[in-house]
Amino acid sequence: MPSAAFALQKSIHGALTAAPALTGLLGGPHVYDDVPRTIAFPYVTFGLSSARDWDTGTDAGDEHTITLHAWSKEAGRKQTHALIHAIRGVLHDAALALDGHRLVNLRHEFSEARRDPDGETYHGIVRLRAVTEPTG
Repeated sequence: MPSAAFALQKSIHGALTAAPALTGLLGGPHVYDDVPRTIAFPYVTFGLSSARDWDTGTDAGDEHTITLHAWSKEAGRKQTHALIHAIRGVLHDAALALDGHRLVNLRHEFSEARRDPDGETYHGIVRLRAVTEPTG
């Protein structure tokens, strides 16, 4: 059985790459854990993720924080905000299936759109919180 964190990432990746609202903005299923060197903008990447013990006196579980990054070279923040909106629409309160685990909830916690220091790249950040329980 994979770890809950990896099962969650795999399921999030599947949901994002199957979402027409997002893939239409990206020009395809451009969601990466490891970005290919020759990829064109825009695209989405997995960022920092963390998992904490969420066990109760009777049940095992984990609380996860997942960060996604949306990258754009289009002038202004319009495309970045559209990507953030699409990601949130796919994942907030989504009922995703996880290998070996059950997703209790998945909630959007925070979004930010900013220009990166290079002055050309716009960067969207989406932070999610999830709680999982093992199924076995």
